Amino acid sequence: MDSEDRQYDSVVVTGGTGFLGLHTCQYFAEQGWDVTALDLKPFSEEDDTEDLEYIEGDVRNEESVSEAIEEADADVIVHSAAALPLWDDDEIWEVTVEGTRSVLWAAKEHDVERVVYISSTAVYGTHDTHPITEESPLDGVGPYGDAKIEAENVCRDFRRMGMCVPIIRPKTFIGPQRLGVFQVLFDWIEDGANIPMVGWGNNKYQLLHVHDLVRAIKMMFTLDKNEVNDAFNVGATEYRTMKEDFQASIDEAGTGKRVVGTPATLTRFTLRVLNKLNLSPLYPWVYETAHEDSYVSVEKLCDLGWEAKYSNQEALVDTYRWYLKNYEESEGSTGKDHRVAWDQGALQIVKWLFMKF
Repeated sequence: MDSEDRQYDSVVVTGGTGFLGLHTCQYFAEQGWDVTALDLKPFSEEDDTEDLEYIEGDVRNEESVSEAIEEADADVIVHSAAALPLWDDDEIWEVTVEGTRSVLWAAKEHDVERVVYISSTAVYGTHDTHPITEESPLDGVGPYGDAKIEAENVCRDFRRMGMCVPIIRPKTFIGPQRLGVFQVLFDWIEDGANIPMVGWGNNKYQLLHVHDLVRAIKMMFTLDKNEVNDAFNVGATEYRTMKEDFQASIDEAGTGKRVVGTPATLTRFTLRVLNKLNLSPLYPWVYETAHEDSYVSVEKLCDLGWEAKYSNQEALVDTYRWYLKNYEESEGSTGKDHRVAWDQGALQIVKWLFMKF
């Protein structure tokens, strides 16, 4: 049986207990697959993991990955384990680049037929011409963007060895269980603060609902390998200006507050200083690009049959509703991943000021 005709039914998801990993695991399990999450920490108690397996392991350790592949008898892999931009530079490189290399070597040695790599539109940096396509120049912002570019190069090396390694480049994705920088936003909204933009908010900044992303990932396993052994942008197809889209969450809260524009140069300078002093959780990829247009073409993926079900506003409102229903702040609950709150530092003072007018 040719690989194109084979029906896969067993998947290992690296970073499987993180935000994207959890949604990926749950989605594939709902589709009837055998799903194994490989991660350094287990699922949270409140996660729906009845049909999921968990293996503790580090993607930087090829032996760990190999053991997970063997134990799961995996047909395919979703490589979603990743460092975040606010981590140390060395750790970003090790997890993103060396981790990807370890996963692909282990997959090759065990004849895993497809590995989907989750990259990022951070590989493009900022562009004057939009929409950004998969053929646009790559110019990553900071160590995070640079590491993602190099990890993609590693994927291409393994393609030349005969492997099928689709690359997914998602826009910033949100949805249930997403906290991190969006918890900061939702905390401000819930407390009745106006929401400041970097700049005036008239730029277009495309987002993505995680449920749309996981459907795109599954397509990489169901279509002919010659169609998917490539790079694909993923993002919402309906989006307006940042001012309009973020106002939707405020309107959902019913506080009567609004999105407030600020001088981009002054705001960026202030956030750079706070970042240097470790007084803000916002990293350069957030504040250096938030005032610019940032949207990609998803025509290439749509030509394969994918379509977005959520607009920017629908994704933001859906995530905010989950936050109101499920998030409870507890002592020691802050951290450095997308599924926990981030310590707001000096932004707490700024929030107080924006609650006063």
